[in-house]
Amino acid sequence: MEKMVSLRGTGRFGVRQIAIIGMLSAISIILGLSGFGFIPLPTAKATIMQIPVIIGAILEGPVVGAMIGLIFGLFSIIQSLTAPTVLSFAFINPLVSVLPRVFIGITAYYAYKWTQSKYEGVRIGVSAVVGSFTNTFGVLTMIYVLYAAQFAAARGIDLDAAIQVIYGIALINGIPEAIIAAAISIPVVGAIKKRYKN
Repeated sequence: MEKMVSLRGTGRFGVRQIAIIGMLSAISIILGLSGFGFIPLPTAKATIMQIPVIIGAILEGPVVGAMIGLIFGLFSIIQSLTAPTVLSFAFINPLVSVLPRVFIGITAYYAYKWTQSKYEGVRIGVSAVVGSFTNTFGVLTMIYVLYAAQFAAARGIDLDAAIQVIYGIALINGIPEAIIAAAISIPVVGAIKKRYKN
C-alpha cells in the first residue's frame, strides 16, 4: 500500500496531493480558457473558477488549497496580459490576482474545520461560501486599496463613488457565486470523500 504523506501534519507533498493540485489547477484553467468558468446571470457574470481551490482545500488541507489558488492567480495574470480588459491594469498585479486566491484555500479549509455541525453538507457549504467570498471581496478590496483612482477612471465615475461601485459589484457577484460554489462543492466533495473511504 502506498504511503501517503499529509500536508496537514508534515508540510510535505504526497503523491495524492501533487495529483490533486495538478488536476484541480488544470480544471480551473480550463474553466477560464473555455469560458465555462463564468455563468451569466440577469445582472452579472458569476465565476466558478474558485471552486477547485475550495474542493482541494477541504479534501487535502490549506497548503494544497493555497497551491491551487496560487496557480489560479498566476493564470489570471497571464490571461490579463494575453487578453486584456479594462481592468487588466489591476489584475497584472499579484496583490490583486494572486494573494486573494491563495487565501481562498486557507479560509475555506478553516471554515470547514471549525464549522460545528453533524451534517457534512453544512460544513462543506459553509466552507464554499467563505472561500467564494474570500475570492470576491479579496480581489475587489485590493483593487480599491491599490487602484481606486484608475478604477474610477476606467468606469467613468467619480473617485468618491468608487467604493460604492466596487462593493456593489462584490455583493451582486459575490452572493450568487457563493450559492453556486456551495451547490457544486457539496455533492462533489461528498462523492470524493466516499470514494476515499472505499
